[in-house]
Amino acid sequence: MSAGPGALLADLRAAVGAAQVLSEGDLSAFEQDWRRRWRGKALAVVRPGSTAEVAAVVKACAVHGAALVPQGGNTGLVGGGVPDASGTQVLLSLQRLNRIRAVDEANLTLTAEAGCILQNVQKAAQARGLLFPLSLAAEGSCTLGGNLATNAGGTQVLRWGNARDLCLGLEVVTAQGDVWEGLSGLRKDNTGYDLRDLFIGSEGTLGIITAATMKLAPQPVATTTALAACASVADCVALLQLARTRLGAGLTGFEMMGAYALALTAKHFPALPRPLPQAAWTVLLEQSSTEGEAQARAAFESLLGAALEAGTVQDAVVAESLAQSRALWHVRESIPLAQAEEGLNIKHDISVPVSRIPAFVAEADAALLARFPGVRLVNFGHLGDGNLHYNVQAPTGEDGRRFLAEQEHAVNALVFDTVARHGGSFSAEHGIGQLKREELAQRKSPVALQLMRGIKAAFDPQGLLNPGRVL
Repeated sequence: MSAGPGALLADLRAAVGAAQVLSEGDLSAFEQDWRRRWRGKALAVVRPGSTAEVAAVVKACAVHGAALVPQGGNTGLVGGGVPDASGTQVLLSLQRLNRIRAVDEANLTLTAEAGCILQNVQKAAQARGLLFPLSLAAEGSCTLGGNLATNAGGTQVLRWGNARDLCLGLEVVTAQGDVWEGLSGLRKDNTGYDLRDLFIGSEGTLGIITAATMKLAPQPVATTTALAACASVADCVALLQLARTRLGAGLTGFEMMGAYALALTAKHFPALPRPLPQAAWTVLLEQSSTEGEAQARAAFESLLGAALEAGTVQDAVVAESLAQSRALWHVRESIPLAQAEEGLNIKHDISVPVSRIPAFVAEADAALLARFPGVRLVNFGHLGDGNLHYNVQAPTGEDGRRFLAEQEHAVNALVFDTVARHGGSFSAEHGIGQLKREELAQRKSPVALQLMRGIKAAFDPQGLLNPGRVL
């Protein structure tokens, strides 16, 4: 162990260069999370430019016994990527690891470094006529490493799965500063424990992901988008069942948006399109087809026609162009930004079996309104895979920050207890971080927690990687 922070800073500068070790000035872009709920103080922000430099940084921190907090695009929602307030933790920014290393068209794979912006990974695949299907609202700033560290979901999970399902191999720096070269492009490799799956979703607590080999797919010939208005959540689920039957694997997006969620976007972003009259629930559907545009559109119109005839849908509109399609998606993706404009709120990223979602929403809505009269329920999300962003805004006129401080625990308990009764999970795609750490301790089985702690101790015996997160 070193005599003090000066020796550690000297070793970090030797590892990555003095210009890439930031310890003075305004570091709020690294030290404060996207939601502005957590603000810490780092000993230094270190920006390595290669896997070898990451390894050198980790080794230096291990020698000095310094905790290390990895960070990608800092777009996380659970406080998992910012330092604590001690001023002793090293923040490891991976944004300079931003190279696309290889695209293998025959193997349908892409290998990229952890700091690559998700949108740039998508564009690299598109440039070869291929598709990288992971897509989420923060794709212009979130990074591939962060997506994997949190097992991100997004809008295409219905067809392509989470980040875990798209990953074939990883390169990881261990807590000791060794490099595991696991960048396999193999779809079959049955040779012992699956280390890849341990690191994915571990939120930087077991190792530092520095690169990944990801699955690609052929670009669809045609993509069609539509909006449908429904009277109830049960009707939304019925439309999903019909769409799965009619479109099969061609159904790539199915997003449900409550009336109040859309009202917030209309209030804060009035220029966004509103092609349908207000309805209790609005569904955004996307179909990706290997057939031509005309055939894809005909299949979509047939689906919506059948839904209208059955009374499942009250009204519907199909995008006429790519620009219209993007505009409809922009409405959906603007809901979190509209919430932020409205003020602080209590966020929930929950998953429930699709068949149980109508009952869950009815029970949770009634319980919240009875316990907290006037609260505004911002319900939207990925109905196709059972993941809802079921958020609770303070009553109109009440201070959002005070409501969050005073009522978050009670609101969470009510929502999470209801989720559990319906066989769901209190964390679907955002991770645990520090926000849900205590919930994990209370709601996960003792056996599962014991196994997790054993894995943590084996991979990071000094407890230096992102301490206080997840466990």
